[in-house]
Amino acid sequence: MAAGPRGWGLAALALLLALLLALLLGGARRLRRRYAADGARASLRGRAAARADGVRLLLVTAHPDDEAMFFAPTVLGLARAGARAAVLCCSAGNYYNQGEIRKKELEQSCFLLGIPASDVTVVDHRDLPDNPAVEWDTQLLAAFVLKHIEANNINLVVTFDAGGVSGHANHISLYTALRYLHSERKLPEGCRVLVLESVNLFRKYISVLDVPISCLLPRDALFILTEEETEQARRAMRCHRSQLLWFRHIYMLFSRYMVINSLRLL
Repeated sequence: MAAGPRGWGLAALALLLALLLALLLGGARRLRRRYAADGARASLRGRAAARADGVRLLLVTAHPDDEAMFFAPTVLGLARAGARAAVLCCSAGNYYNQGEIRKKELEQSCFLLGIPASDVTVVDHRDLPDNPAVEWDTQLLAAFVLKHIEANNINLVVTFDAGGVSGHANHISLYTALRYLHSERKLPEGCRVLVLESVNLFRKYISVLDVPISCLLPRDALFILTEEETEQARRAMRCHRSQLLWFRHIYMLFSRYMVINSLRLL
């Protein structure tokens, strides 16, 4: 039976959408390759700019797996240019009584991201529980972070922004503590704080298609991984075997945070 006008119209629309998607994907991939090839030279702008080989980065996370799930582009992007990174994880991720397992998984993941176990610290404090309903005490958390910054001569701190990417109360608590240290001028001179941009659900799950958007929108730092580096980030995430439920496999395939980090200075 011959297709009617409506059938031909729907087919033409589907073809047009498929062509448009192919063009967007091709353009995003070309832009990704070009931007990633520029390395950290193009990643830090304005007040955030610095010699990457002089950066002593402290990544402040809430749980084991945050470093791979959300921040791998920043860690690998700066490491590409010679920066040294350390991780301060502010809980053992013991919500399901898996804290000891998750500590080991964190070390394995960080190793794949180029961070040795000697530069990975886990704060396992009873008043900083892994719990999405608990806001951590700002003063206590700030004291832990500041002590680590001063002891390790850190000049760049990276953590979550006020949205916490996923809205997790523990993530947001990190932002509150760093904002407090920054606003009260308690950080050492020259120590800057970058916070990871939280994006809407649509942008969060369009993977490399978010590259053009991230390049166009204002930010202080932008890190985009190559295909090889993205696979490195996924291998790091796979180290967190205790957390790899079915939806996290989908996350690894489609989340822009496995490919792109856009950040702003406090």
